[in-house]
Amino acid sequence: MSFLVYSSVVVLTIISFIHFYWIFGGRWGKTASVPEKIGGDALFTPSTIETLIVALGLLLVGFMLLAQFNAIPFYPPNILTKVFCIVFTFVFFLRAIGDFKYLGFTKRVKDTTFAKYDTRYYSPLCFYLGISFLLMWL
Repeated sequence: MSFLVYSSVVVLTIISFIHFYWIFGGRWGKTASVPEKIGGDALFTPSTIETLIVALGLLLVGFMLLAQFNAIPFYPPNILTKVFCIVFTFVFFLRAIGDFKYLGFTKRVKDTTFAKYDTRYYSPLCFYLGISFLLMWL
């Protein structure tokens, strides 16, 4: 169980740092991070504020997972950490399942750069994170 929790927190932290990197002008990985329409255009363009919210949110979610695991001495598990774990179990599983068009295991658009990374990395990772959060509140 420790490996599952700590590896999930490491992954969430790394992804958060990538978002901070993009906020400060980094380009690496950016083109493969947003779903694309069939013609190749990005489905949306996240703003700097939206990217910051995601970066901070990922750190918060990782913190709550650690707290629910009782790995943070000054913040023991409580109803808030449990609710976070319940909510993000569903968030990550729903993200893994997808929207039936552009993302997740159920996507129909499969020939874009994002879709290839989503199939290989993003959706399986979301499923893994969903399992991590699920096991913390069962």
